[in-house]
Amino acid sequence: MTLGLTSKKPIAPIRQDSLVKNHILTLVKILVILAGILLILNAVYIAYVSNFQVGQLLVGALGLALVLYGIAWYRSGRHRIGNTSQQDKEVLRTEDGKRVHRTLPRWLHVIVILACTCIIGFCSFFALYGSNSNADYTEDAVIVLGASVHGEQVSLTLAHRLDQAIAYHAQNPEALIVVSGGQGPQEHISEALAMERYLLARGVSEEVIIKEDQSTSTLENFLFSDIILQKELQGSYTAVLITTDFHVYRASGIAQHAGIDARHMGAPSLWYAIPVNYLREILAVMQFWLLPPSP
Repeated sequence: MTLGLTSKKPIAPIRQDSLVKNHILTLVKILVILAGILLILNAVYIAYVSNFQVGQLLVGALGLALVLYGIAWYRSGRHRIGNTSQQDKEVLRTEDGKRVHRTLPRWLHVIVILACTCIIGFCSFFALYGSNSNADYTEDAVIVLGASVHGEQVSLTLAHRLDQAIAYHAQNPEALIVVSGGQGPQEHISEALAMERYLLARGVSEEVIIKEDQSTSTLENFLFSDIILQKELQGSYTAVLITTDFHVYRASGIAQHAGIDARHMGAPSLWYAIPVNYLREILAVMQFWLLPPSP
């Protein structure tokens, strides 16, 4: 006699190694979401404590993308990338046979992995290049590139660059120090004037400091500084540029386009500004490669 009950397919036993793998992947998904949240918070914090810059938008957008990707991945039925079972490829089912969330396409995982690999690769290169100083302390001049000024006070980023100049000056006190930077829209005085005040307050002689306060870009930093130095040193000279580590590679290339074959010293980045500065620099370097500046 048939009771009319709907038969259910037996549920396959869950292997122990699959459980471990699923737990690990769940942890990875959660870490991706947390990383995205931290990037969003970082962008908000930097926007609050410093002048506006494109890097803040880039970090916020990257953080949002990671959060959305992490949530979608967490809710999906994919357990592994690669040799996935047919059931996992199509749909994950609960014990009563109801369909839940479909798996994310493999190409999306590949894009995320490639993007993260490229970002990490670029950032590592910038950091290594910028931290490897090649100054020999016999240069005729130091060119310190400007950075944000808050009102009339130098930012911490700019202070680190100036501290590097002071350290260099201690070993080569005869070298001229060109502080280069005009006045930005959120600055009460020029970056050059703020830098000069910072150096004077720390014992650097006024006789070796030269202000270049008309530049509005890195290229102009070098072009205008070069005009001043050629006049002061009466012809050819040797120089070392000082900027923040992430900026050293591109700044060195721009200096060459401006006709200055300068050595370099990199100042350390503020740890909490690393995401904003490095992401912005990736785009700036790509633009430099595709559209190199012309004097």
